[in-house]
Amino acid sequence: MESLKKAIVITSIFEPTEAVVSFSKLSDYHLIVVGDKKSPQNWHCDNVEYLSVDRQETLPYQLSKVLPFNHYCRKMLGYLAAIGQKAAYIIDTDDDNYPKGNWDFPVFESEFDMIDGPAGFVNIYQYYTKQKIWPRGLPLDLINTDFQIEKFTSRQNCNVGIWQGLADEDPDVDAIYRLTDNTPCYFDDKPPIVLNRGTVCPFNTQNTIIRKELFALLYLPTYVTFRFTDILRGLVAQPVMWLYGYQLGFINATVVQKRNLHNYMDDFTSEIPMYQHCNKIVDLVTTVISADNTVEVNLLNAYKALLENNIVCEKEIITLESWLADITSLQ
Repeated sequence: MESLKKAIVITSIFEPTEAVVSFSKLSDYHLIVVGDKKSPQNWHCDNVEYLSVDRQETLPYQLSKVLPFNHYCRKMLGYLAAIGQKAAYIIDTDDDNYPKGNWDFPVFESEFDMIDGPAGFVNIYQYYTKQKIWPRGLPLDLINTDFQIEKFTSRQNCNVGIWQGLADEDPDVDAIYRLTDNTPCYFDDKPPIVLNRGTVCPFNTQNTIIRKELFALLYLPTYVTFRFTDILRGLVAQPVMWLYGYQLGFINATVVQKRNLHNYMDDFTSEIPMYQHCNKIVDLVTTVISADNTVEVNLLNAYKALLENNIVCEKEIITLESWLADITSLQ
């Protein structure tokens, strides 16, 4: 990918993991790690900008005053720090995702294979493996569907706004998969694939890059459950970026996830709102956004629609408004 300024953002409550150290050694990337109250007091890793809690409280952002502590969404302070340093691209990942030797992302504008099929959800994992597996956030009534991705794929010029890289070994799946199967998955090495407007697939914060025109869409909803937050973000982002001619793309696995310890039943409970709402979010958002508005205005209108439908709460709007004020001041 072109050598404009690229920032990697991670949040962690642990000592620097091997994954963090690996990312810190990558050239041409600026790594920002966001701490929390549970993080070690003396956290340090060479070539890393560390945002301790003390430092976060001095940041000139409205968001730092309203975000709860001990929460994944404090990662957004790292996004703002990267934006303030004029990053052209921001990469989302986690402290348990280990970059492979081929870790990188494609260019954003080029000719790629594109899925141009019926509108609605698709299970992108079916393109990269024959194993029965589905991404977290795919509606449960679709997990047995054969989406026949190859049938609807053709080579086209694409304008990608967000690339999602997959993860080998313990990829992003829901608790139902982990409780009922939990077979490790190693995806096939296949070319990138892009989803045309109207085709939807959940994406996460584990191995993802976004271009600066869409930085506002990095907003992580703060008052939904932990296992819903990045999925909700991605389902809101897709119809918004379609308005401006951008598409979502996927690439083969460029990280290996050695997942931090989780209780699968706790994960299941945290995912219940996702199971209940994910199949209606895109349609709800689509009805209240317009290409005549900015990304920021559309994002606010989207969350107001989610509030009206009891998917988010009033506090979410207050936090989002702080995020948007900070984004506007930095651009």
